[in-house]
Amino acid sequence: MEERNGLSARSAVLSALLGSHPPRLSARHLVRIGALFGIAEGTVRVALSRMVAAGDLLQSGGRYTLSERLVERQTRQDESRDPHTKPWDGTWEVAVVTAERRAPADRAALRQAMTMLRLAELREGTWLRPANLVRAWPEIVTAQCTLIDGRPHGDPTDMLWDLDGWAAEAHRLERALDRADGLAEGFLVSAAVLRHLLADPLLPDELLPAGWPGTELRARYDDFDRRYREVLFLHLKD
Repeated sequence: MEERNGLSARSAVLSALLGSHPPRLSARHLVRIGALFGIAEGTVRVALSRMVAAGDLLQSGGRYTLSERLVERQTRQDESRDPHTKPWDGTWEVAVVTAERRAPADRAALRQAMTMLRLAELREGTWLRPANLVRAWPEIVTAQCTLIDGRPHGDPTDMLWDLDGWAAEAHRLERALDRADGLAEGFLVSAAVLRHLLADPLLPDELLPAGWPGTELRARYDDFDRRYREVLFLHLKD
């Protein structure tokens, strides 16, 4: 598909719907969003047709909404903006793969689930993280793993996550939010921030380096998003 500013019609449509609550927009509005990046109306409409055929979108009455799978992705995205955590008592969650003869699809599904649960792989088949998140274990995990609560000797945080790298990108995005000028640039920066928040390991304060920018990035993004959505809404109505 044709791209402008590195953004394909499919990516523009997905980003627009993932950022909308409820995730439902008309074809006309999605075409106008594509136009921000020089994407032709026909290209957007072809992308919409292909996404419906692929099961990514549902279409009814000229409006498009996310499929159930992508609604789950939006839920994770929302959770990354306002994470549900609990006080940490030093316990770590450990998931050890104990199922035998796993199909490649099951292996891939487990890896994806662990990433979404924000666990990190210490070695092949052994995943862990601090037990400070409020969420349930999905069946894909319980069917393949033995779950253990424990306390490692020593802090394995630096082996599991690149905290310096995440923080450096967060600071860069904070500056990008301050500089964002116009609907197109704001759209791209917004999508980049949401992707980065999804990669936040959401560690307890006790394990984070001084000056961790997670809370600040969320607060600045919430303020930016509130103002940006008002301007975008006026643009779509015009």
